[in-house]
Amino acid sequence: MSLHSVLKAAVPTAVRQSRFTLPRSLKLSTATLLVLLAVWWAVTALQLISPLFLPAPQQVLHQLVVIASPQGFMDATLWQHLAASLGRILVALLAAVVIGVPVGIAMGLSETVRGLLDPLIEIYRPVPPLAYLPLMVIWFGIGETSKILLIYLAIFAPVTLSTVAGVRSVAQVRIRAAQALGANRWQLLRFVVLPSALPGNFDRHPYWPGRRLVYAGGRRTDCRPRAVWDLWCSPLVSFWRPTW
Repeated sequence: MSLHSVLKAAVPTAVRQSRFTLPRSLKLSTATLLVLLAVWWAVTALQLISPLFLPAPQQVLHQLVVIASPQGFMDATLWQHLAASLGRILVALLAAVVIGVPVGIAMGLSETVRGLLDPLIEIYRPVPPLAYLPLMVIWFGIGETSKILLIYLAIFAPVTLSTVAGVRSVAQVRIRAAQALGANRWQLLRFVVLPSALPGNFDRHPYWPGRRLVYAGGRRTDCRPRAVWDLWCSPLVSFWRPTW
């Protein structure tokens, strides 16, 4: 008897079968999407809702293929639109991390810094970023600055407050142990506080990517070239044509 047959016999049949079985949650999610797609198709096929407000699935798919093709939309392809919007998100995210993490560390380590900066952050944090979109346009125009700044402000507060929470959650036992070994403040920050605080920062806000994309799209209500919002506006523009 070969080693392969021995190992195969040693593994229970249920275990071997479970390796090729899709998770139940994935099956339910797939079934839900299929049901929604079927309802969508039925509603449009029976013309219960005007195509102006709910186009048929095949029309949406056709429009997606057209936009993704070299023909594109507004002199740019789908990938160029995505690259432009994602580029703004990455720039804003980098700026928020570069500024927000040091500020959060300072607020977490110093009660004085926290007392000075926390009210400023808490004043604007509850306000939805899209609410001060008009001010961004008035102050900075419709160029790249207002787009990136809007996304930056949406990211800065969560990054900063997550860093503060991470720093304040560091176990005091680790800090005292490092101090007992003669560690100075810089060594405490580098070898104790940062390794303990930073890994969980993004885990505290798993919804960041989706929210950033919503703010990036919302900033594009002017329907200028090369933005994800242009692709959302295009069906309405194509339907909303004068008949005279």
